[in-house]
Amino acid sequence: MKPLICLYCEGADTKIAAITKEKDKVKILKSLSMDFVQPDTSNFDGSTNLSFDDAGGANISFDNEKDGKPIITPGVSNMSVVSSSLSSLNLSKCLFIPAVTEPTVYFHISEPPKDNQPSKIASSIIEDIQKTKNVVIDRNNLGFVELADKSILSVFTNGEISCLQLINSLAMYNGKRHYSIPTVKNAEISLAYFVAKRKKFFPDDNSLIVYIGKEYSKLIFLSGRKIKHIGATLDIGTTNLHTYDVYFSKILLEMENGGIPHLDNIVVCGEDDSENLILSFYGTFPEANVSRLEFNDLDVSALDEEAQKKISSYAVPIAIAYEYYEELNKEFTGINLLPRYVIEDQKFFQFGWHAYLVLIFLFAATYFITSMILVNYKKTQELKTEIAKLTEQKRENQEVINQINYFQNRIDNFAQTQTILDTVSKGAEVWGHLIEKTSDFFGARKSLWITNITAEDNNPDIVMTGFAMTNRMLPDLAYYYDNSLLKGVLYEELRDKGAYRFNLSFKIPLKPEGKK
Repeated sequence: MKPLICLYCEGADTKIAAITKEKDKVKILKSLSMDFVQPDTSNFDGSTNLSFDDAGGANISFDNEKDGKPIITPGVSNMSVVSSSLSSLNLSKCLFIPAVTEPTVYFHISEPPKDNQPSKIASSIIEDIQKTKNVVIDRNNLGFVELADKSILSVFTNGEISCLQLINSLAMYNGKRHYSIPTVKNAEISLAYFVAKRKKFFPDDNSLIVYIGKEYSKLIFLSGRKIKHIGATLDIGTTNLHTYDVYFSKILLEMENGGIPHLDNIVVCGEDDSENLILSFYGTFPEANVSRLEFNDLDVSALDEEAQKKISSYAVPIAIAYEYYEELNKEFTGINLLPRYVIEDQKFFQFGWHAYLVLIFLFAATYFITSMILVNYKKTQELKTEIAKLTEQKRENQEVINQINYFQNRIDNFAQTQTILDTVSKGAEVWGHLIEKTSDFFGARKSLWITNITAEDNNPDIVMTGFAMTNRMLPDLAYYYDNSLLKGVLYEELRDKGAYRFNLSFKIPLKPEGKK
């Protein structure tokens, strides 16, 4: 859990406590008290009045006077000491929570609301403040709680908050634009809630919380565990108090103003919770149970003995830390007076209203474009799947086409072969008949034989060459073949015998004889 830097700014007195929570136990790491006012550039000379208490028990003060009057300015020395005191902490990772009081805040009491909705209650309070006080306030600068009599106590700011300026000055001193500020609390309301949680008040008890500061003091009246009345800030404290009787007269006056008949409990805290003060209260209010505000469950081991004795003076910073932790645990909902400009300044992106419109447009455009991309991506995936299916189908079809072409080629080759075979078969029949006819003629004549039968190129004529022992058979041979022509007969000696060499030419018939 991030450490808390809790600040309580009351006039020139500022209390700072570094608080963390370890194993459900609140622990104070540092405590610091200093005199601080806002910068006055006309008088600024780098001097300041400052004192602080920390774990080392240091006590530092810077005094300066001008025209016989003290000058208090938050110069470089001021921020230097604060930064040095908190040097063991990483301030960038801490949360700064200031508590403010009068005159930074104003109180206003309204009638019990008719509607319990917080937004409508806030609207009615703002309207009532504008009518009665003629002040227009922002909703972020308003907080409210219910009092014991069911009326509404509202707290609002109007103007600069000194604690916020101190935090910003510290941030600039350390080279930061700002520190994280989650909330701004009211000192009186936070302290009342803190005391009511730690003390066992009965529902009918009237109790008083007396907070004594250095220059100012607070009177907070409770009825049971709820706030009954917050008295006006007393301009008396440990630095200007001469007698406790002043408190008693102020308390009696505020009891009359708040309609409080008697006091059952008085709780003392702040800069002075001495035994003398408690005995003085006993003397004036003998029926009341007077006690100190105890911090027994608080871990103060990091502080030295002197700082531990002054722990009551840091009651307000401790109270706002407890309240913030309970808000984180959803156990309590307190007020938050954090101004709007601080909220805007702490945003990571700082835009005007038109920039938010652009952001909405960009978001819508991004959503639309992303949706279109997803839709198109889905369609692309579907098309890829379809393409893969069609590609596979094309491959299968190509295989079928290749098979068809193979068989088509075989069919075409068969037809061509069949034609050739038919042609050859037809020619073979003619030649077969011619040879058969020639064999019949020459087989019956032993003195006649054939030496050669040729067919001339580009010529259908058949040329037959042979020998005959007598020339009487040659006319019969010429007549034996249709359209034959005996081109020449030559006498030659063949093996000491005379023979006639003949050359016969005739046309081969396209159809065998006796066939159509």
